[in-house]
Amino acid sequence: MKFVCAIYVFITLFAPSILLAQKYISNSSYIRFYSEAPVENIEATNDAGKSAFNLSTGEVVFSIPIKSFTFEKSLMQEHFNENYLESDKYPNAKFVGKIHGFESTLDTWQEAKAEGKMTIHGIEQDVTYEGRIKIDQNSMEMEAIFPIQLEDYKIKIPKVVFYNIAEIVEVTVKFTYEKIN
Repeated sequence: MKFVCAIYVFITLFAPSILLAQKYISNSSYIRFYSEAPVENIEATNDAGKSAFNLSTGEVVFSIPIKSFTFEKSLMQEHFNENYLESDKYPNAKFVGKIHGFESTLDTWQEAKAEGKMTIHGIEQDVTYEGRIKIDQNSMEMEAIFPIQLEDYKIKIPKVVFYNIAEIVEVTVKFTYEKIN
């Protein structure tokens, strides 16, 4: 419920400044993180991310509920939520920023850059990531693959499982947007 309220508040706050802007909202997402480590690789996916994007200004926000990540092994999922990401205390990861370096050209994948603030595990970091964007007549797609250093977000890995989890995980995000009329 808090997540839905956060998206509503975002749209309400930005709506006055972007009434005539081209606004997009995403209810379709794919988020994956991958940890390659000596003992075993860990992968989880999540399709519950939400996002809003203003094509005119490049402003973007996304929020990903941490508990929606699914793992192959349920014990991994339990440790991820309880011990590492503390998802009861920090229920969402979010990004607020701008995307630039692209043109409003239709039906073509273009390179773009996202700059803003990423919040994970209650810690906010300034980040810049490269990605791609594709704009169609009534929809849009965005995708990026980038590293997250766990230490930057104060995610502690116990020494007993240090060789099971990489210090830097690869994150993939893909959002499909529909134009708001």
